Amino acid sequence: MTMTASTSSQGGTVADQLLDYLVLERATLMFGVPGAGIAHLLDRVKQRPEFTYVVCRQESAAAYMADGYFRATGKPGVVLVTSGPGATNALTGTMNAYFGGSAVITLTGEVPQNFLGRGYLQEGTDCGLNIRDIYAAGTRYSADIAAAAGAPIVIEQALRDMLSIPRRAVRLGISDNVASANIDDEDPYQIVAPRPPAHPSNYRTLPRGAPAESVRRVLEVLSTAKRPLILLGNGCREAVRDSQTADALRCLAEWWQVPVMTTSDGKGIFPETHDLSFRAYGFAGCQWPQYWMIGQGAAAAHDALLVVGSSLGELATYRWNPMLVPKGPFIQIDIDQSMIGRGFPVTDGIVAEAGAFIRALWDQAPAWPADPAVVAARAAEIAEIKKDHSPFSSPESYNSENAPLQPAALCRTLNELLPDDAFIFIDCGNCVGWGLHSLIVDRGQEFHSALAMGPMGFGVCGVIGARMGRPDRLAVALVGDGAFLMQLGEVSTAAAHKVGAIWVVLKDDDLKMVAQGMEMMFSKDGSFNEAYSLGATDLIKVAEGLGADAIDVGKPADLRDAWQKIVDGAQSGRPQVILAHIDPKAAPPYWSPPYWQQKVD
Repeated sequence: MTMTASTSSQGGTVADQLLDYLVLERATLMFGVPGAGIAHLLDRVKQRPEFTYVVCRQESAAAYMADGYFRATGKPGVVLVTSGPGATNALTGTMNAYFGGSAVITLTGEVPQNFLGRGYLQEGTDCGLNIRDIYAAGTRYSADIAAAAGAPIVIEQALRDMLSIPRRAVRLGISDNVASANIDDEDPYQIVAPRPPAHPSNYRTLPRGAPAESVRRVLEVLSTAKRPLILLGNGCREAVRDSQTADALRCLAEWWQVPVMTTSDGKGIFPETHDLSFRAYGFAGCQWPQYWMIGQGAAAAHDALLVVGSSLGELATYRWNPMLVPKGPFIQIDIDQSMIGRGFPVTDGIVAEAGAFIRALWDQAPAWPADPAVVAARAAEIAEIKKDHSPFSSPESYNSENAPLQPAALCRTLNELLPDDAFIFIDCGNCVGWGLHSLIVDRGQEFHSALAMGPMGFGVCGVIGARMGRPDRLAVALVGDGAFLMQLGEVSTAAAHKVGAIWVVLKDDDLKMVAQGMEMMFSKDGSFNEAYSLGATDLIKVAEGLGADAIDVGKPADLRDAWQKIVDGAQSGRPQVILAHIDPKAAPPYWSPPYWQQKVD
């Protein structure tokens, strides 16, 4: 019997009831690796046409794909894996989603309860492998569905925690015999109300607050400060997907001509081509913000800072560099009160939902003064900074057309070629430094990284989930060859499902981020240059063998010449691998002295 959320699952199995809730939340695309611990769930998924189960090559990759799918669509990502090693393999990707603010639910199987403790293959709960507690340490919520009667309560709690703000990853475990158990029609939970109910609002809601007195305080600061500054974090990303909120943010900045920068993981939240954009600040950030914060000549440093949706962690702040602290009000807005004041002491901490607060600010801003002379002078100083200073640490590398290929020049070429609505996924390693510093992300594009946990392989897999969720938009991943090798098998996942993801692989046959960092910190004599070599894998042959089209690129012109063929191949459902042979001596800006020495005297 095929069941839907509208018919309720009374009389069905617990597996059906769980799937009904997922239908209600539009969470019908699943990623995972099958196994005996989820046998009954797999059977019900196969019988229900609403669901698609993407068989991945490894469970952590499945979680990265689910993360990418959520980021591209706003729909929850679902991971479905078996017990034991299936559950533990998925942990890293699930934990990364949690710390990245992604709504991902990981469903882990378990052996039948009557066999627990007897040495059943891949058993876990109560047998020395406590999956529930392992996930509890790295997700917002981790629970086991122990019996049919309590299933709706546990499922609803997981969905509440996953889909509140900030979004979070959660985990539910279920023994195979519980999944196959019939729901008792006389169960009291079913009598009180049908489960699942008619709409998610019957069991969850969202925080939408914007305290009126706090709105007035921010408007007072922005209207009176001489050199204010706005810093936006990843916590604003979902809010500004709403066009009205994005417009309100832009209008607010323009009303007082306040420069706007983002954190590293918030890159692109404010369009980087806007006259008021100082692009990304922090780890491998833009050069422009420092000139506003430190000041030029007789100009004073910034005298007010408004931070929205950032915890102000290490990478967002140049390791908590005091340059960020204004000579005046330091205002931090976050929906999570535990984030406020964690990175820096603040003068004003405000608990509010980012979108509601931004809209409330612009609703009232026109009633506050905007001195034309002050506003014009501010705009002129911002323009002067941009005119007199390159945003890049090495303009020569950025503008290079020659071989060996400079990573910055590769990013410049991508800036020229990528469509206005592209998804850009960045993996971890030196690729993230080049991407943060040299890519220019405009309003229609989205830039996604994983800088809270920093796992290699996120971008390699996340781009597949994004492309599956939004096949109408180009999805490109900038990855290092180390990360690509780590999750290389997922190219075959993309090929099997006709997913036209594009990987731009920085090939230098080395784990250069570690090698260059160790050289800078410990050696300075070149002894680490070959310490972490990856060998010389023929990635063209490997990629082609996994079902992708693959090309070598040695200079920017090579990529331009091949681009249309790459796009056409992706649109036809063929994975595309671009092997960029980069200058192995090139180092991202975070290894140069200006990025370690920026400070206020």
